[in-house]
Amino acid sequence: MKRHLVGYAFISPWLIGFAVFTAVPFVISIYLSFTRYNVVTEPVWVGAVNYRTLLAHDPLFWKAMGITLKYAAIAVPLGIFTGVALALLLNLEIRGIAIYRTIFYLPSIVPVVATSVVFLWILNPQIGLVNGILRSVDIIGPNWLGSEDWAFTSLVLMGLWGVGGSMIIYLAGLKDIPYTLYEAAMIDGANAWHRMRHITLPMLTPVIFFNLVMGVISAFQYFTQAYVIMDATSGPNDSTLFYALHLFNRAWRYLDMGYASAMAWILFVLVMTVTLTIFRSHRRWVHYGN
Repeated sequence: MKRHLVGYAFISPWLIGFAVFTAVPFVISIYLSFTRYNVVTEPVWVGAVNYRTLLAHDPLFWKAMGITLKYAAIAVPLGIFTGVALALLLNLEIRGIAIYRTIFYLPSIVPVVATSVVFLWILNPQIGLVNGILRSVDIIGPNWLGSEDWAFTSLVLMGLWGVGGSMIIYLAGLKDIPYTLYEAAMIDGANAWHRMRHITLPMLTPVIFFNLVMGVISAFQYFTQAYVIMDATSGPNDSTLFYALHLFNRAWRYLDMGYASAMAWILFVLVMTVTLTIFRSHRRWVHYGN
C-alpha cells in the first residue's frame, strides 16, 4: 500500500493538472452548453435553446461544418498518400539518404504560426514566391488567399508542408516489414508493383490506420493556419470558416460561451462518431503481422 501511495505521489502533479485543466472544464462545459453565459455575468439556464439555434437558425454553423468535413475528406487522404509516397522514396538505400530524410522531416517541427506567416509571404499575389515563379513562365498566378476559389485550396496544400511527421512513422513501418517476404515474392516472380500491392501496402495498413485516426481528429480541429492567415476572419465569403474558427469567434469575439460550449459538444460527438466508425471498419482492411 505504501508503494502505491509513493507512486500516486509522483504522478500527483499530472493528476492535479488533468483534473483542474481538463476534467473539471470538460464537465462544466456540459452545463454551460444549456445556458446563456457571457463570462462577466452568471450563467442563465435556457435549456436546449443553444442546440436548437445551432441546428435550425445558424446558417454559418452548417457552412462551417461543411467546410470542415470537406477539408477532412480532401486533406486527410491527400496527406496519407503523400506521406506514404515520400516514405517509399526515402526508404531507398542511396547515398545521402539520411540528409534527404532530415530535409523532408524538418518542416513538420517548425511552429505552425511561423509556417503560416511564411506562407502569407509565399502566397502573396504581388510579391509572393509562387506567383513570382509563375510569372517567370508567363503565367498569371491567382490571388491565393484572397480569392474564394483558391483560399480553401491554398490551406489544403499548406497542410502538405508538415507531412514529414507522418512520413517518419510510415518509414518506421516500412523498416518493420520482414525482407524475407520480398525475397519469397521475387522468387515467385512478383514484380515491383505486385510486391507493393500485396506486401508493402497491406503490411503498412496498421500505420496508415493510426495516421488516419489522428489525421481525422486533427482535421476536425483545424484552426491555427486559418486564424493566422485569414487575420482572424473567415476568408473571402466565409470560404475558410472552419468549425473551430467559428467556435472561437462565438466564444472569444462575441463572448457567447454557452453557445460555444454547445458547438464544442456537437464537435465532440461528431469526432467520436467518425472515430468509432473508422475503428469498426478497420478489421476489414487493416492487416497485422500475425
